[in-house]
Amino acid sequence: MNRNQLPPADVLIVGGGMAAAWAAIGAARAGARVTLVDKGYVGSSGVTATGGPNHWWVQPDPALRREAVERQAQKAQGIGDPEWMARIIDLTWRHLPTLARFYPFGSDGKGGSYFSGVRGPEYMRALRQQALAVGVSILDHHPAIELLADEEGRVTGARGHALRTGEDWAIAAGAVIMATGGCAFRSGLIGSHCNTGDGYLMAAEAGAELSGMEFSPVYTLSPAWASTRTLPYFAARFFDETGTELDIPPPRAGHAHLQALGKAMLQGPVLADLSDAPLQLRPILHRIQPFTPAPFERRGIDLFRDRFPVKLFGEGTIRGTGGLRIVDAECRTTVAALFAAGDAATRELVAGATSGGGAINSAWALSSGLIAGEAAAREAIGRRHRAPATGLGKLGIAPTGEVRTVERKAIDVLVDDEMHGYDKALRRHGATLTASAQRLEEVWGDLSRHGHAAGRELVALRETAAMTATARWCVAAATEREETRGLHVRTDFPESRRDFATRLLTGGLDRVCTREEKARSGATMETAA
Repeated sequence: MNRNQLPPADVLIVGGGMAAAWAAIGAARAGARVTLVDKGYVGSSGVTATGGPNHWWVQPDPALRREAVERQAQKAQGIGDPEWMARIIDLTWRHLPTLARFYPFGSDGKGGSYFSGVRGPEYMRALRQQALAVGVSILDHHPAIELLADEEGRVTGARGHALRTGEDWAIAAGAVIMATGGCAFRSGLIGSHCNTGDGYLMAAEAGAELSGMEFSPVYTLSPAWASTRTLPYFAARFFDETGTELDIPPPRAGHAHLQALGKAMLQGPVLADLSDAPLQLRPILHRIQPFTPAPFERRGIDLFRDRFPVKLFGEGTIRGTGGLRIVDAECRTTVAALFAAGDAATRELVAGATSGGGAINSAWALSSGLIAGEAAAREAIGRRHRAPATGLGKLGIAPTGEVRTVERKAIDVLVDDEMHGYDKALRRHGATLTASAQRLEEVWGDLSRHGHAAGRELVALRETAAMTATARWCVAAATEREETRGLHVRTDFPESRRDFATRLLTGGLDRVCTREEKARSGATMETAA
């Protein structure tokens, strides 16, 4: 296979969303030669570009910050890290305003600027401009396929495929940052089409571990025919198709709200009524969340007057918590010279067992991106002589059996159902988890034995493999955590266990292994699926 050997970089960043952009800015400001490669167009790809993200924003008052950390630590249910929480609050406060050269922050109504809430499309465009201004080389529509490593297992770059030219490419680097976002399993969630877990798979092939993968059942409520954003639904009432109002807990009830909606949707169509929404929201929704009104306008539906059918779109590890394990204060993974940031990394450090939502996840993306970028730059600068590199990719590249056609789209549908089916994810049970694991193992076996492709087809096949791998890790961790905690609800283990306030680590390809980060009572637990 002919490959276009592109100029080497000190730091190579894989991904194109918020965390990837901040990582690129941080690495370049630290003096590194930085290349950023993304499947889409940096500035419009990913879930941030379609939303209106807020940031965890706390004034530099010791008492206020201490109170904010204490509240979040309680929500984290024993799995968060208060030091990390305090750190990302501080980094977000100090660095988000530095984007003012490219982003028009609004007024706070008190003579100052309103920094914490941003408009997604403009925010991502500003991050692209900032990255280019500090010298980052951006390669759009250049999906990465596999990592490269030297004989000692140290990551030394990546290979991929340029979608526009049809050429394969390779880039050598002193360090790589995985910032590919979370995995939504092709649920239809707005902005998530490229979020297929590619970074998890590439890192796992290099030997990286993941953490918090059981905390993945998160959903966005949207009109049944199109995924939008969720702001208006805090005021929603719900009805069945006969016009009978349903007893649905309010959104602040969290998982109970989603469970009730999912149960009702299994019985038949559910209609939302937003007539109780505040009058002041109606004229400004276009500005806050411009992608939300459009689907209604195209159908001639008055969002705040007419009832309409709704659906839950799965968010997986985007608003879930899991991702690549972070092993130190510099966002390193368990693989040498490989870092992780944003939704590609676990957010247990700041979110614990619950979703980081928008504000905490946004602060994490900004902060972990800067941390990883600066640390990768320090490690990579000066590493000019690199050993010959070997590609680490397996699925779709080196099948173990006879090459056959793999029905990718059917697999994608199956994986999404195993991860987001209301009867499987919202109320987990050992029996359903075992059944899911068996189906996913069969799919994985077919992919590993028979899957093979090149060029654009290989990119697509690797996406399917990554979603399948991610689902296997989620199911394995959910099976091992025999309790209910945060986003993870087990009907056969409905109580939280005080001795299980620990993180679950998972990984492996053909053999998935799950273990506790800190063993209970001196015992080491490991299971294979």
